[in-house]
Amino acid sequence: MPPVEVGAPGPLSAFAPVRLEFAQKAFIVSGGRLLLVRKAASDPFHPGRWEVPGGRLEVADDLDLDDHIRREVWEEVGIKVEPGPPFHLWQWYMPDRAASFPGGRIRVVAAARRCRPLTLDAGLENQDSGDHLDDCAWVPLEAVGAYDLIPSLRPVMRAFLLPPR
Repeated sequence: MPPVEVGAPGPLSAFAPVRLEFAQKAFIVSGGRLLLVRKAASDPFHPGRWEVPGGRLEVADDLDLDDHIRREVWEEVGIKVEPGPPFHLWQWYMPDRAASFPGGRIRVVAAARRCRPLTLDAGLENQDSGDHLDDCAWVPLEAVGAYDLIPSLRPVMRAFLLPPR
């Protein structure tokens, strides 16, 4: 392949741009129950499906990764947590709706973390409109498999529910 000058159109310029973002999801258990949240009908990607609280890192605002997961959980379900260790990494792709990236995609790399609840009164009062949540529930661990989870979360949930080795 002939050399390509920096900034010049080349063989890869035909691909839509991909932005990289980082997310964390909180697996919060109390009394044998896992806290799940349900996406609202207004969610553009997974209406009506269940997942765990969490979201994408805000680079300018989140001081560190612990601050990030605390903020996400507080915003989505209004409880305070003590962040624990990550136990699973995964990724997914989604359309980039930013005007500066027409046709582009976002590659989200995510870490699942076990978090200990410091408060238990979960509710949706703190969420912003972009969260698209309409319910939260403390679900018995043995019943989690009956919930319609976001597809990319299913292998993570299996890893979470496996007995420790």
